[in-house]
Amino acid sequence: MHTARIHKAGLPLESAERVMIMVHGRGATAGNIVGLAPQLALEGFALLAPEATNNTWYPHSFMVPPERNEPWLGSALALLKRMESDLVREGFAPDTIWFLGFSQGACLTLEYTARHAKRYGGVIAFTGGLIGDRIRPENYPGDFARTPVFIGSSDPDMHIPVARVHESGKILQNMNADVHMQIYPDMGHTISEEEVLFVNERILRSSSGLPDA
Repeated sequence: MHTARIHKAGLPLESAERVMIMVHGRGATAGNIVGLAPQLALEGFALLAPEATNNTWYPHSFMVPPERNEPWLGSALALLKRMESDLVREGFAPDTIWFLGFSQGACLTLEYTARHAKRYGGVIAFTGGLIGDRIRPENYPGDFARTPVFIGSSDPDMHIPVARVHESGKILQNMNADVHMQIYPDMGHTISEEEVLFVNERILRSSSGLPDA
């Protein structure tokens, strides 16, 4: 089960206008994903990055039946729920709470926010898709109320089938998310400069009311 060790960066919560929950990939650390922050337009944000036990949120591929990844998957989703609930208790409205993840962290980010859909500040998924051997629409009854969502991935990607990326984006669109999907030919399993530029210009700055750089 996952512990609640959380890496903090950016502004202190008491002086931040927005919070970004950053979710690392398999085999990485909270420090790794926070290391992406200087490239992103995160002015005014507090940054919170939970760290998975043994640096892995769940043991198997995100494409296996969900029960094969239990109890780790359920524990990871519960951790994100506790983090969101704590922020709301501290006075942050859901539309000031953002989520960002890469790879396994992007899958977890999409799965969590889809299961708890509401008007978040935004959702940024660098290479990810909804979790399971198949997508189960009954798990996603909510309304994103036009939350901006970015999903970027490579075609092909060694871990994330592009068909699942497209299917996930369609589900979120049907849930009233403002989905920006970008598929990059032969990008590899990484976060590209092109993705970062797109997220800064089309998601972070436009959604936060910040001027273009």
